[in-house]
Amino acid sequence: MKRVVVALFVLLAMGTVSLFAAPGPGTKRVVFIARAQGDAFAAWLANSIKAEAKKYPYMKLDVMDGQANDDHLNGLIETAITSKYDLIILQCNNGVAQTPYIKEVVAAGIPIILTNPRVLGMQGVNTVDADPYEQGAVNARYGLKLIPQNAKVVVLDGPAGNFHSDNRRRAWQKEFFDKRPDVTIVGEQIANWNKAEAMPFMEDWVQATDHIDALISMNDDMCTGALEVVKDNPKYKNLLAFGVDGTVEAALAIRSGRMTTTSFQNAYELAKRNMFVADQILTGKAQGLVDTNIDCPLITKANVNQLIDAHRAAGRKIE
Repeated sequence: MKRVVVALFVLLAMGTVSLFAAPGPGTKRVVFIARAQGDAFAAWLANSIKAEAKKYPYMKLDVMDGQANDDHLNGLIETAITSKYDLIILQCNNGVAQTPYIKEVVAAGIPIILTNPRVLGMQGVNTVDADPYEQGAVNARYGLKLIPQNAKVVVLDGPAGNFHSDNRRRAWQKEFFDKRPDVTIVGEQIANWNKAEAMPFMEDWVQATDHIDALISMNDDMCTGALEVVKDNPKYKNLLAFGVDGTVEAALAIRSGRMTTTSFQNAYELAKRNMFVADQILTGKAQGLVDTNIDCPLITKANVNQLIDAHRAAGRKIE
């Protein structure tokens, strides 16, 4: 319980949540516990959920930041339980580390939606997610013919044990590396979805390797961070670069030709589905537990303007 008290104190001091604000009659209190709002995609999802929640005036939404730290995130889950929220939406950092705390939520009788990622084998939970294997696979299949023979590639992975990170990497292995034994991985590191963490790895690889033909990243943030390292180096003008998410930065990089592809993980759609499922649960309309996936289309230079238009339609300012 010490962690709960500490986490609660920090949240109140920061003004992140208003746990003791008196809700109006019929108000349902919902909390979204984000993996890390310092992560571009997690921030995009959190902001989209905030916007979508406005369509449900009977809900009072709070957002908590897990800061990509399992202990901190687990403390927030315990805080949400003791604060008796009516529904919890959880974006895990590490499914294994969060599993005991998810079970606590279920045991407390609080409805929970796991989103981006799901946790396999959990009982009594709802899920709104995407298929991470297919997110990796659409890039890998595209890269089969595009990446040259005897290529040297580098790989940036998300957090170990994360459902999305592990399965995107598994897709690249089965759909690309197993079929292209001529390709050599000259560097692979975990950069935890983080742009800043990816940059020094790319710096090391550039110094240690005579050339790199392709950058394979499990998300856009790490990919664009690595590309920053070589943006002014003519030697890497034709570097192939693959990501996942469809962030604004990645879309612009694809449009300019600096990045090759991404798989669109639509945070706007994830937010809509999360809030729709939350509404169905809180109003008693849900028929059993929900488990649903959004699509993950491949984005290339040929269709990237559609992605940019989707961001604009959601209110993002893009030059």
